[in-house]
Amino acid sequence: MNWDRVFAIQNETEFNEICLETFHFQVEKTSIYRQYVQYLNKKIHTIDHYTKIPFLPIELFKSQKIIADNFSPEMVFTSSGTTGITTSKHLVAKKEVYEKSFRTAFEQFYGKIDDIAILALLPSYLERTGSSLIYMINDLMQHSQQPESDYFLYNHEELYQTLIKLKAKGTKTLLFGVTFALLDFIEKYELTFPELIIMETGGMKGKRKEMVREEIHDLLSKSFQVPGIHSEYGMTELLSQGYSYGNGIFRHPNWMKILIRETNDPLTLAENKKTGAINVIDLANRYSCSFIATQDLGKIYDDGSFEVLGRFDQSDIRGCNLLVQ
Repeated sequence: MNWDRVFAIQNETEFNEICLETFHFQVEKTSIYRQYVQYLNKKIHTIDHYTKIPFLPIELFKSQKIIADNFSPEMVFTSSGTTGITTSKHLVAKKEVYEKSFRTAFEQFYGKIDDIAILALLPSYLERTGSSLIYMINDLMQHSQQPESDYFLYNHEELYQTLIKLKAKGTKTLLFGVTFALLDFIEKYELTFPELIIMETGGMKGKRKEMVREEIHDLLSKSFQVPGIHSEYGMTELLSQGYSYGNGIFRHPNWMKILIRETNDPLTLAENKKTGAINVIDLANRYSCSFIATQDLGKIYDDGSFEVLGRFDQSDIRGCNLLVQ
């Protein structure tokens, strides 16, 4: 695969061509996906557009090894989950593809990483293994040229002093934070830092009662005096991410696409602005599956942006930014 071509997709024609090539590769090489397509009795030769490609139910990442034949995983990402819940596993055949994907997308949305101080308040993620988010943030920190880039487990005072220092220096700063830890922080500290980018990664992790996204973002915006709270739409089963600059409206890079399917007819796509279940195309997932039917609810707008509205099963909430609505 010419990855430079994938990460430089410019239009729908190029996207469709690579989708179809990826689809044929995965039908041939990824046995679980091939079995699923055969189960649906799809005539492969009639699929001439990405909207006709079957989407693999995301639940299969919990029970099946989804990786192309003759490939071995260089690393394995696992989803978070409470005791007793079966977690998803993403077998990643080529870690450099993941690195290329998140680096390219990050720079597309936020600019050169060299100039950005990356701070992370992610205690729940650091206290487990197999997090794709932590892998990404580790890499971003390594490429940042700002000496303040660092993790802050529960040392809120140190984080506060670091933020004051970066504000005084005028350094572009991005703070990744799990929801409960950010709320804990603002209960003790207030800081007017309107230039700060806060990337709320979602999740109370059993530490606090669940809250709606709007309430959380309003609290954080007022405490830091920032115009909006950013979010990432990513998950264990994907190697690409969408980003929101605020208000819960996401955009994705050009090698990724969101489609909405009817909740009562999972093989039928819904019209724009209609709420339904989210299907994701992630062309970086070449060696697992690029066409995934998630358990998220959402809608797409005419400009290509999308919104995440919740999940089908509220008892199994996990991932980077999915909150109870």
